[in-house]
Amino acid sequence: MNVLALFQPVKVFVFDIDGVLTNGQLLLSEDGAMLRSMNIKDGFALQWAVKQGYEIVVISGGRSEAAKCRLEKLGIEKVFIGVSDKLTLLRQLMTDNNWPAESILYMGDDIPDLDCLKVVGLATCPADAAPEVLKICPYVSPVKGGQGAVRDVLEKVLKLQGHWSF
Repeated sequence: MNVLALFQPVKVFVFDIDGVLTNGQLLLSEDGAMLRSMNIKDGFALQWAVKQGYEIVVISGGRSEAAKCRLEKLGIEKVFIGVSDKLTLLRQLMTDNNWPAESILYMGDDIPDLDCLKVVGLATCPADAAPEVLKICPYVSPVKGGQGAVRDVLEKVLKLQGHWSF
């Protein structure tokens, strides 16, 4: 099967934060703050997808209020941090919003994402994902987490569906 065909039915994007929207590294400051960086090009693509009417969801086990604030400023309303059971939340969102599995693209990078990756229509991951994740994803972005992997999958869907008009 042509992998690009898997992108065609996507209407909902679900992303992890650490290792997907960030490069997975933490900068530790002397005052104990843990700093992350996000890719500005991912941010543009997320904001554009929201404006085009796509559902964007972020589910993270981490508790970064700064990351949540950044994502909300991009127009993403469904940002969940500190989630210990991502699958239960994802299933609840699917039920509450009547999202069929085949309409959902999930991008994760590590063991806590495995269960979610197995229940969606299109499981994706950054190039530097954990081996267990790489093994089950039909699409592996050529780009590492935090360096444009999110934009890669957003662009694919939006271009296929005629919503990337630049």
